[in-house]
Amino acid sequence: MARLQQLILALVFLTRLPLGRFLPPKVLPLAGAAWAFPVAGAVVGAIAGIPLWLGHGLLPAALAVTLAVWLTGALHEDALADFADAGGGRDRADRLRIMRDSTIGSYGTAALVCATLIRVAALSALGPMALIAAATAGRLAPVLLMQTMPPARSDGLGQGAGRPGRAACAVAAGLAALVIALATGITGVLAAILIVPLATWMVAKRALRLVGGQTGDVLGAAVLVTEIAVLATLALTA
Repeated sequence: MARLQQLILALVFLTRLPLGRFLPPKVLPLAGAAWAFPVAGAVVGAIAGIPLWLGHGLLPAALAVTLAVWLTGALHEDALADFADAGGGRDRADRLRIMRDSTIGSYGTAALVCATLIRVAALSALGPMALIAAATAGRLAPVLLMQTMPPARSDGLGQGAGRPGRAACAVAAGLAALVIALATGITGVLAAILIVPLATWMVAKRALRLVGGQTGDVLGAAVLVTEIAVLATLALTA
């Protein structure tokens, strides 16, 4: 039962699926559900990929990206925009302030435009299984960051989520590898082995330089950056 509740918590946190009523009244620690993040990613990819099951090309790809944004409540897009805008801050305190600002700046806008273009272009050359693989790989990234990076704030999501144990990270990685293997075969697994650590490391390195740790925006940005990196790699090697 505990595992099922953790899976539901991961789906509630990472999607707009109306599953909150199935959670217990007590607040469950998010870190405990980290193992299920890749599973939630697979669900997002499977649902968002419906237009790609019906056809190929730019329109189905654009519809798939739109469905993914709606299904996740633009959670990761908002995080990427905030993280990109933080690059224009004067110092650590100013960057943290910018990341909590609800407005979007030029850096954030540019990041979203580039992210959308790459996702649509890649998916127009791929199929729904590639989206499932990429969405799964993307949700492994925040698990790795939560385990290895300190929170940048004493409050907020990055601090409140907690730190998943190594066993949870291992389960998340194993589930991600299984889903990716089933979706794309050995090519996808090899791409994920190379790309996921690299994309996660790049986000972590920039986050440490900008704010000294991870925040909710850093975790969300890592999801999208990793997902895009996997999609681009799969499209370029197809």
